[in-house]
Order: sequence, then structure tokens, then C-alpha cells
Amino acid sequence: MFGLGNTTAAAPTNDLIKDTTEATFMADVVEASQEVPVIVDFWAPWCGPCKTLMPALEAAVVAAKGKVKMVKVDVDQNQQIAAQLRVQSVPTVYAFFRGQPVDAFQGALPQSEIKAFVDKLAALAGDGGLGEALEAADQMLAEGAVADAAETFAAILEEEPENAAAFAGLVRCQIATDDLDQAETLLNSAPEKIAGTKEAEAVRAQIALARQAAAAGPEAELRAAVEADPDNHQARFDLASALHASGKVEDAVNELLELFRRDREWNDGAARAQLFTIFDALKPQDPIVLKGRRRLSSMIFL
Repeated sequence: MFGLGNTTAAAPTNDLIKDTTEATFMADVVEASQEVPVIVDFWAPWCGPCKTLMPALEAAVVAAKGKVKMVKVDVDQNQQIAAQLRVQSVPTVYAFFRGQPVDAFQGALPQSEIKAFVDKLAALAGDGGLGEALEAADQMLAEGAVADAAETFAAILEEEPENAAAFAGLVRCQIATDDLDQAETLLNSAPEKIAGTKEAEAVRAQIALARQAAAAGPEAELRAAVEADPDNHQARFDLASALHASGKVEDAVNELLELFRRDREWNDGAARAQLFTIFDALKPQDPIVLKGRRRLSSMIFL
């Protein structure tokens, strides 16, 4: 289960996979399955298929990184357990969750079916609390507790190194401290499986917007320039950057939509490109995104 500083992914194999006996079955299986699903592999030293199935099961359990555990039962040495669960042949595999058998199969299976079996069990236990931790870290960052948020995002990555949301969260912490160079360096170091995700694209857009904000002029002066000359497209574009920098995202979108309406080709379509950058930086279902995309589409297809 999730706990800051406790890296499930690094748990030793002997904590994930162990032999059990009639004396320890209750603790190793019934009690342990209250937290995560436990696979029970009934085998025998003389069983040929068991020698094929067992290492394949072990590999799948290790790959699940603590979301599933495995217990091995030698039926020759533990006949009472086998009898209670009506094990008539080996290999027989049971899966326990919250103290009860939830799935089973007999005989050796192909690796793909073993993986599907383990993945299905891992899903029963959810994400081990990582979702709640992500929400907490996001809330910390929104409230300005940047250091605490960064520590939480880092702890999540210790347990799940390819968690795109947590990685993007760390980048956002750098953005929040105005260390844009470090944010960009961190983003460029993203693992391959993270680099192309929507979370990575969002923080890339946020970095670009933050850099533009640093160069934006005073909002009042830019607004006065636009009011004096509504066709001063550069002033309107800069005003949108200043508005976004001060947190007035919807106002920034409105100015860019007005610029697009007046001259969609200005500066090689800069208004449209900037709108997409802002949309990418927000969550897809954000009302600003939904409304802005609808208005932009209506202009494009008029």
C-alpha cells in the first residue's frame, strides 16, 4: 500500500514470493490478502508442468511491483491445506483477496494468460493509494506548498517511476518557483514512456507560456494600446500574454480569439498557435478549454 518513503517497487522478492506451511498459511495468505491479492501456487517436486508454471508466475508477480504477492505450497508437505481447498492435481493456482478465494486455474498456462491473470488481480487492489497521493500533491501545489508537493510527487515516482502525472507534477513545482531552466531540463530527462504523454505536453506548454509571461509588458499599458488601436495585433497578443501571466486565463483566451477573428493569418497564425498552447497547458475538460475550442472552431468553419 502507498506510504511516502516506502518504495513498493524496490521490495525484496522474498517479501513478494515465499513458501508457506500449514502453520503459516493463515498469516501468509488470508491475512496478507487483506491488503493485496495473494496467488497460491500448489505444486509438487515431481510435477513437470509445475517447473514451467512457477517461474513464469514469479516473473509476473515481480513485474506487478508489489500489487500482488505469491505463496507456494508443496502439496506433499502440506496435504491438509490441499485437501481443504480440494486440490486434486498440480499445478493448481488459487488467488485470494480480502481473505477469500476470488479466482483459480489448473495446469500450466502460456505467459500471456499468466500475465492477464496477474494483471486482473492487481486491478482488484487499485493503485495502492497513489491516486489519493497525487490529488494531495496537486492541492499542496495549488495552495503554494511547493516543497511539500515536490516531496510527495517524488515519493510517488519512487513507487511508480513511470507515473506521468507525478513526473509532470515535479516539473510544475519547478515552474512554480520560476526556475524555468530547471523545469525544462527535468522535462527533457523524462523517461521515454512519459515524454510523449499528455501530461508531458501540458507542462511543456506551461513552460512556454511562463517564458512568454516573463517578457510580457505591463497589462494596463497594453490594454490602453489596444483600446487606442484595436488593430494593433502585437499589442493585443502581448496583452493576452500579460493576462495569462496574471492568472486571467479566460481573458487571455478571449483576446486571442478576438485577434484571430480580426486577422487569422497575422504573424503566421500566432493567435491560433497561442490558443492551442494555452489549451494544452490546461486539463482537456477545463471549461475554458471547452468554450474556447468551440468558439475557435466556429470561426474556422464559418
